[in-house]
Amino acid sequence: MRDIETRADIEQLMGLFYQALLEDPAISYIFTEVARVNLERHLPVIVDFWQQILVQTRHYQNNVFEIHKMLHGKSALTKVHFAIWLSHLNYVVDRHFLGPNAEKIKTSALSIATIMQLKLL
Repeated sequence: MRDIETRADIEQLMGLFYQALLEDPAISYIFTEVARVNLERHLPVIVDFWQQILVQTRHYQNNVFEIHKMLHGKSALTKVHFAIWLSHLNYVVDRHFLGPNAEKIKTSALSIATIMQLKLL
């Protein structure tokens, strides 16, 4: 296995991650019914977000907290949702990548999930 090194690697990771999320009935409804995510438009934005975390690009322009606050207002996000989200991300990363950037994404995801829960719940 190799580390996450390119935008294409992040695209692969996010594609597999969202596939796992959408196949999980405990969380998929948030993406399909609440947020009504259009993956064709959403994935490049999410790739920008994670690329910014890994290599400090300035492509991501949204406020990730405000987006999730709005979703939480429509349908309560719970500790279980955050645990599922984190579990799927870690599983996909661990199955496909190994190295400092892979660890950085997992560590950053844990931080993000923790902060979101502290602010929202």
